[in-house]
Amino acid sequence: RGFRIMLALRAASRRSLALRVLPRAFSAVPSTSFTLPDLTYDYGALEPAVSGEIMTIHHTKHHQTYVTNLNAAYEKMLDAQAKGDIDAVIALQGAIKFNGGGHVNHSIFWQNLCPISEGGGVLQDGPLSAAITAEFGSLEAFQAKFNATTAAIQGSGWGWLGYDKAADKIKIATCANQDPLAHTHGLVPLLGIDVWEHAYYLQYKNVRPEYLKQIWSIVNWKDVEARYLAAK
Repeated sequence: RGFRIMLALRAASRRSLALRVLPRAFSAVPSTSFTLPDLTYDYGALEPAVSGEIMTIHHTKHHQTYVTNLNAAYEKMLDAQAKGDIDAVIALQGAIKFNGGGHVNHSIFWQNLCPISEGGGVLQDGPLSAAITAEFGSLEAFQAKFNATTAAIQGSGWGWLGYDKAADKIKIATCANQDPLAHTHGLVPLLGIDVWEHAYYLQYKNVRPEYLKQIWSIVNWKDVEARYLAAK
């Protein structure tokens, strides 16, 4: 799912003056309804790094709300397009970008994580490991820079490791709110870490750096490397 763009949304974008606000991490059923993706692990499987309570609320409440609101905005846009109401189409772009970004970002986030028992936190030697060493010096140096950059986000947002196709390099970037990485920086998303307070506050309170420190133990590096190889 994380590798396919929402065909219906692309078609809708081409039919209007709307911006292409969603990167390639969507899937849809033929009815063009966006759905909450299932997780491949139990809500409590990422403990102690992320509590089961946080995961349950994050997935079933926060992510579901983005999906629900995206579907509502998308249906309104289709109706506006059918009526030729370009003003309404334009007015809906903010809701589509925010909720669509929330859906796409979280869909990547869930796949970027996995339990320690399933290899979470372990980056094997390979193309991604080599790229990280070449760009940052070591995995530890990369993590330190990523954490410092992401912890400094003012308010809500995401820290990302992305791939720059033109430069053939991996880069650290941040996005505010639910802005998608591809739309904001032109990078292919490889690894995204949610630093909205709903992602950590119940467990870490206001200590965002500690959350960032602990989450590396459950990063699904196999998924991150698969995205890297697909992007190249």
